[in-house]
Amino acid sequence: MSTDAEEYRGPATLRLEDGPVPVEIRMSAHFEPIEGRFRWAGRTKPHDMLRERVGAGLRKAAIVVPGSPETAVKLGDPDPWGGIRISGTGTPPWFATGGRDE
Repeated sequence: MSTDAEEYRGPATLRLEDGPVPVEIRMSAHFEPIEGRFRWAGRTKPHDMLRERVGAGLRKAAIVVPGSPETAVKLGDPDPWGGIRISGTGTPPWFATGGRDE
C-alpha cells in the first residue's frame, strides 16, 4: 500500500446504495490553485460486478480508504480491462492515512 501525499494505491471500499464493494484502487491528486481545491482521480482494478453496475448507469458512490472518512466519488466508464474510473474534488480520501491537509 502506498500513502504518498499525492498518490494512493491499495484497498478501499465503495459504498453503493445496496451495500459495500471492496476494491483495489490507484489514485492521484493535484491542487488546483485557481479553484483553491484538490482534484483527484484514479481507477479500480477490474471488478466484474462493478463494471456491470456502471455499465447500467451507476455514477455515484462513496469511497472509504482505511483510516480515512467516507468521501463522495463519481464513477466513470469502465476501461477495456474492466476497471472503473473514479474521481472527486476536495480533500482526497486517503489524506487522513498519512498525507497533508487541504
